Amino acid sequence: MSTLTEPVEPDTPTGPPAPAAPDRAAETADGYRPGHTLPLRVELVRQLKRRRTLVMGAILAALPFVLAVAFAIGGEPGEGGDRVNLMDTATASAANFVAVNLFVSAGFLLVIPVALFCGDTVASEAGWSSLRYLLAAPVPRARLLWSKLVVGLTLSLAAMVLLPVVALAVGTAVYGWGPLQIPTGGSLDEAAALQGLAVIVGYLFVSQLVTAGLAFWLSTKTDAPLGAVGGAVGLTIVGNVLDAVTALGDWRHFLPAHWQFAWADAIQPTPEYAGMIQGTAVSVTYALVLFALAFRGFARKDIVS
Repeated sequence: MSTLTEPVEPDTPTGPPAPAAPDRAAETADGYRPGHTLPLRVELVRQLKRRRTLVMGAILAALPFVLAVAFAIGGEPGEGGDRVNLMDTATASAANFVAVNLFVSAGFLLVIPVALFCGDTVASEAGWSSLRYLLAAPVPRARLLWSKLVVGLTLSLAAMVLLPVVALAVGTAVYGWGPLQIPTGGSLDEAAALQGLAVIVGYLFVSQLVTAGLAFWLSTKTDAPLGAVGGAVGLTIVGNVLDAVTALGDWRHFLPAHWQFAWADAIQPTPEYAGMIQGTAVSVTYALVLFALAFRGFARKDIVS
């Protein structure tokens, strides 16, 4: 007796096929190039249009006018005191006025735009719940962070250039063009003064890389932009406080804040760069470590916002 057996059908899925992972599908899509996602130009335009960028620029541009009005109302700087410092020469020439603007803003005011532009960039996307959509575009995580970091540093540098440029224009109009008078005696001619001021701006930017690294790292850790910006500013202030503790001795040399005014050696009859070199080494070392931590942590982070 023979038995009839029905042919065995191959197993078929009971539901619709599972969609391919977005990143994997995009990698095989025609014309997809990870390095061309989120172009720097697009990200730069986005950040320039934000209100916080415009407000920060307006504050920095207004500082030279505020100082010029203060000197006009209060009289010549240095009146009533025997000690001569950089502030006492603020009205000697436009170059001196620029140096004073950098002096009064280097310790705190210039920290704010760096912390803002580098700390708000990733955290704000998470706070708006748009970060996951950028990654689903898909933008590779390293590419997203790279674009955000480059634009943040570019805006930070632009903020540091904006202040002395406006101060130079205001100082030229109010006090005239002339040599930079050195408080301890002597002067630098116009060409040497401009060169020294350019070195100062460059050094200030490099010295603020630590703040940029702190802000950027914190921005990848939180969904609250204020937390990233405030945390970077707060830690920078802590560094300044520790540098004032003389009991730490030579340990202060490892603090970036210890070298924040080393740029004063650039506007001397014979410029000295040893302090700026040490400050640059400390700042760049800290910054590279913090940037590496940001990229490493974000690559493994579970993005839910």
